[in-house]
Amino acid sequence: MNLLLVGINHRTAPVEVRERMNIQESRLAAAVSDLAHREGILEGMIMSTCNRVELVTNARADVEATPIVRAFLADYHHCDLAPFEPHFYWLKQLDAVRHLFRVASSLDSMILGEPQVLGQVKEAYATARRAGALDGALGEIVSHALAVARRVRRETAIGSSAVSVSYAAVELAKKIFGSLHGKTIFVIGAGKMSELAAKHLLRSGASAIFVSNRTYERAQELAQAFHGTAVHFEELFENINQADIVISSTGAPHFVITKERAQKLLAARRNRPIFFVDIAVPRDVEPSVNELDNAFVYDIDDLEQVVEANRHEREREAARAEKIIEEEMSRLGRRLATKELAPTIAAIEGHLNQIRESELERYSGRLSSLTPDQRQAVEALTRGIQNKILRGPLLELKGVADQPEHGNIVRLIRRIFGVED
Repeated sequence: MNLLLVGINHRTAPVEVRERMNIQESRLAAAVSDLAHREGILEGMIMSTCNRVELVTNARADVEATPIVRAFLADYHHCDLAPFEPHFYWLKQLDAVRHLFRVASSLDSMILGEPQVLGQVKEAYATARRAGALDGALGEIVSHALAVARRVRRETAIGSSAVSVSYAAVELAKKIFGSLHGKTIFVIGAGKMSELAAKHLLRSGASAIFVSNRTYERAQELAQAFHGTAVHFEELFENINQADIVISSTGAPHFVITKERAQKLLAARRNRPIFFVDIAVPRDVEPSVNELDNAFVYDIDDLEQVVEANRHEREREAARAEKIIEEEMSRLGRRLATKELAPTIAAIEGHLNQIRESELERYSGRLSSLTPDQRQAVEALTRGIQNKILRGPLLELKGVADQPEHGNIVRLIRRIFGVED
């Protein structure tokens, strides 16, 4: 196994560099096939998203993969890599494995614990498999990385709490309503954060959306994106009583929803609960609305506090995830090292067996008078001696299978027994 991982991500490179190094999804299969079929490369996988571009290869033991991967990147992007080199990281062997485990487990993501990255690794793995670029030790390692990520999800709560304002709005809405299925959203102001909050709420089960904006064309644009209904700003209070969840971000210099307006709204709703997500600065919803029964108001500071508390919780869970990764690193290391030892063990056993059979053949004349039972006893005796000679060295080999020095010990034992590398 001769692993190399090279990459850039949101921490090491600005967006313009990530864009320049990006490999389009439609060209990914051809790219990974090209990489894996370069001289000396046995396997390859490429992951390319908006936040990272990573290439991982398994090369022949006698090959230095760095110049091969560097040449691939220069060829693919038709550029001199020198200006981009400071943004790249180059990881080998166990460091590459640990990085794969951390990426799949969302410990290296822009948002700690985000669930999307596991799907991205799965897709990269599937693409490489379909291209015939991942059918050996590297394929086994990536498969193990996916299993590790699933274990992290199962045994920790790293992805269970919201760490963005828009997700926090969803989390709070669920606490108020229990389920968001069938709930109606009303968006006042069509800014980016309102759009994100609406998107997350709809994904969580909300069934309908209304959008109102001072610029009606922008309201129509956003409503169309969500298959919703645009409402003229002047007709806002004629329609808002249909909403269970109101997301407001207008930039108005005064309160858009006053306590008096909210009272009329609750009366029209027959006091059914209503949830205001006020992400405007200055605020759109008068704070005293929160004093009304069945009215729940959360402003940007409230949401940020939820996010901060959840972020600390995810960091605690991330520490548990790191321990799981170290356990799985040891487990995988032992398994791979044992597999790598198999040819050595077979070669030594074969060599000693050949010596044993040659010696029996050399003394066959003297043994010709033995009965079949006696010949069988001699055969068992010589095999027993062979196995006892092998027992100590083989136990030593297996005992250091996951240790850094196991390669040197393997070479020494091969030399002792006269077995060629």
